[in-house]
Amino acid sequence: MIHFELESDRELLSSAMEFAQNQVRRLVEGRPDFSPMYTKSGIWRHDGPKWTNWCDGFLPGMMWIFRKYELERNRESKFWLDNAIRYSEPLEKMKDDEEVHNLGFILFPTFHRWYRLTGDRRLRDVLIQGGRTLGSHFQEKGQYLRSFVGDNSLFIDLMMNVGLVLYAARETGDRKLREVGLRHSLTTRRVLVRGDGSVAHEGLFDTATGEFLRQTTHQGYRGDSCWSRGLTWALYGFTRSYEFTRDPHFLDAAESCADYYVTHTPDDGVPPWDFRAPLESRKQLDTSAAAIAAAGLLRLCRLIADPVKGHFYWTTSIRILRTLCEKHLGTDGEWEGVVKGGVYHYHKGLGVNESVMWGDYYFVEALEQSLRNL
Repeated sequence: MIHFELESDRELLSSAMEFAQNQVRRLVEGRPDFSPMYTKSGIWRHDGPKWTNWCDGFLPGMMWIFRKYELERNRESKFWLDNAIRYSEPLEKMKDDEEVHNLGFILFPTFHRWYRLTGDRRLRDVLIQGGRTLGSHFQEKGQYLRSFVGDNSLFIDLMMNVGLVLYAARETGDRKLREVGLRHSLTTRRVLVRGDGSVAHEGLFDTATGEFLRQTTHQGYRGDSCWSRGLTWALYGFTRSYEFTRDPHFLDAAESCADYYVTHTPDDGVPPWDFRAPLESRKQLDTSAAAIAAAGLLRLCRLIADPVKGHFYWTTSIRILRTLCEKHLGTDGEWEGVVKGGVYHYHKGLGVNESVMWGDYYFVEALEQSLRNL
């Protein structure tokens, strides 16, 4: 029975990976050099606002995953190599952009994957400079990396980006930079992760004293609720911080967020857009949060000491992927994205019940990780 399920899952996930490649190829060939964020009625190019620009690394990031996936199967992958380079190269200039707090989202899927495939030290230098640039956002009073909103603002999203600071510190031996990454992660754990494992989206500080003032949100239902994508940013982000530092506080935070996710998400593994939104509103799911959770759990399951709990995280991630493959792929007619049912910004009505670029990226990442071990 177990063998049958493994074979069935392998076939299902392999088919989803092929579908994802077809959808991305269709986008690249049909809308060359276009970097989308979310669909509108299933179409990537539209007149809807972006609000902020932070997604340009995800499309080429998927291409780098496809390149590696095809190479490992001894199949032709020149299309993915050529286009991954073509879409990644223009992002190099972002390494010096001091206005962006999402440099990890831009450079990890692109230059980090590119460097791991080729070993070209020039690519490593781009990552190091990006980490230093992000590290310059550190607020000594408060001990955190500021968000793009202002010097008083800390976002849970930054846990997905602080890894770039820690990477640069590790590669260069820069102890001060490592301390920035550590302090930010510890501050985020203290002020945004609650005792039950739920998280707040944003924390506000008094910039004059560094005193933490309150939890609030831009994308969740309200400041004391739990925006599901923010929870999965924390799950994945603290896991990555632990990978770089081996600080047990970060592993504990990742497990706490993972346990909250598992406990409060429906049995199929796909959560509402906010766990504490009113009942009617909670009918709106967010498949992008599910994809991030699957990818994060696949990283986390390898790191914890308890093999039973590690296996539980593994099987949970496979269940999430199974649901996304069976119920939420964009196989309908002209739909251009990979995974339907994502949410960008619920309150602004942007990308609600649509494909979103980060959802597609982390879905593909989780597929690649799981297929490597099935």
